[in-house]
Amino acid sequence: MAYYYVDKETQPTGEHDVHRSDCLWLLTERIFLGDCSSCAEAIKNAKEYFNSIDGCRHCSIECHKSEHKK
Repeated sequence: MAYYYVDKETQPTGEHDVHRSDCLWLLTERIFLGDCSSCAEAIKNAKEYFNSIDGCRHCSIECHKSEHKK
């Protein structure tokens, strides 16, 4: 389990990134998503706030969209 957040600011590609609480890329403007068992659970929670979500390519690599294409 880990604490997850979603950035309020969108990425240039239009997504809001989901991060673990210990991520160096986590922005100050964020929404707490809870103590989640995986980034997939955190992304599900983030979809309550935003339509377009992506996992951080640094801390939630298994949920980062470019990783799904491989």
